[in-house]
Formats: sequence, C-alpha cells, structure tokens
Amino acid sequence: MNEALILIVIAIISYLIGSISMSRIVTRIIAPETDLDDVDFPSSSGDRYRLRTISATTASIKLGPKIGGIITVLDALKAIIPVLILRFVFPDQYYFLFAAVFIVIGHNWSLYHHFTGGAGLSTSYGVFFTVDFFGTLISAFSGMLIGFLVFKDMMVAFVSGPILMLLWLIVFKGDWPHILFGIAINIIIFLKMLPDILKLSKSEKDYKEDISRIMDQTGMGRGMKKLMQWM
Repeated sequence: MNEALILIVIAIISYLIGSISMSRIVTRIIAPETDLDDVDFPSSSGDRYRLRTISATTASIKLGPKIGGIITVLDALKAIIPVLILRFVFPDQYYFLFAAVFIVIGHNWSLYHHFTGGAGLSTSYGVFFTVDFFGTLISAFSGMLIGFLVFKDMMVAFVSGPILMLLWLIVFKGDWPHILFGIAINIIIFLKMLPDILKLSKSEKDYKEDISRIMDQTGMGRGMKKLMQWM
C-alpha cells in the first residue's frame, strides 16, 4: 500500500471515529427525552445565548456537570486510543498526528449528525496528551491562569491552552509535522468556537462577572477550577 493510500484510509477512519458523538450517546442512555440541539448559555443579565455546538458543555447545562465530566473523558479517550495505536504500530511515521487532526474534524463536524458537533477542546486535549503529556499539562494550566486570572474570560482560558501547546511544540519538538499538527488543531478549534465567541463578547461585562458560575455548569470548567485549586 503506497503512502497516499495509507493517509487516505487513516483520514477516513479517523474522521468516522471522531464523528461519534459521545454527548448524544450518553444523553440518549441517561435522558433520552433531552434535546441537546436546544441549549442556551445563561448569564446573570438574563440574556441567553444559543450554543451552536453539541458537546460536553451542552450536556452539562442540560444534565449537570457530572454527566458533562463523563462525556469530556469519553471525548478524550475517543482520540487517545486510536492515536496511541497508530503511534505504537508505526513508531517511525507521523500517521498518528494525521489521524489526530481528522478525529478532531470529525468531532466538530460529525458525519452522522448533519455535520454538527462539539468545539473540539476535550478531543484536542486527548490527542495533545498522546503527543506530549507534560507539555499538555503545562499549556492547559498556563492557559487557565491567563484566561481566569489575567483576562477573567473563560473563552480565553479555553483557547489559550491549544495556542500555548502550539508554542510548546515549536520550541520542544521543532519539526514540521508537529508544528503543522498544532496549527491545524488551533485552526479547527477557532473556526468552530468563533460564532460563540462573537456572540458572548456582545455582553462581555455580564459574561466576565458570571465566569465562576458559568465554569460550574460545564464539565471542563469544573475540572479547570479543581485543577487550579489543587495546584
């Protein structure tokens, strides 16, 4: 099998795996009557923002942060397992990085659900852990500090981690496959989160004042708060 065909097969399989919506599966098992397509993000001002993603965050708002936390872990494992398999089967190739990108694409634009999905953060951190575990911890924690302590903005905290991970890959990996991988993941996340970022920024004051409560409503937000308290 030639190189191009191998990459095509990996891309298709990875995209199909990424398209599996853990949020929908878990919700259907626990609360089949819940509609994840109709989820609003609340603020203290009374305004509500319709989220355009179907993810652990939307499930947290509907079903509670514990369920959101479970989905976050499943979304990460969905990426970790196939990427690790490729890394061990083909240790001298960068197939695992290629697969990681298409898993996140599938997660964000699911083939099984009319190309709707999550924002890709949990899945992205899953693949980051397989690439550089220590670098992921440093990037995620640094992103939280920048977002919550400096900017007091949850969206900044969420997007800062992947950006810092890209910088980590540039400095400590230094090869083009890892750098292009980091760039691709950041572009995918930014494209999917941009509509919600623009929508929430219109009520920036209320949003920032409500950041702690908003974090408590999401599995990732609660995890970040616990990690910051532990650190």
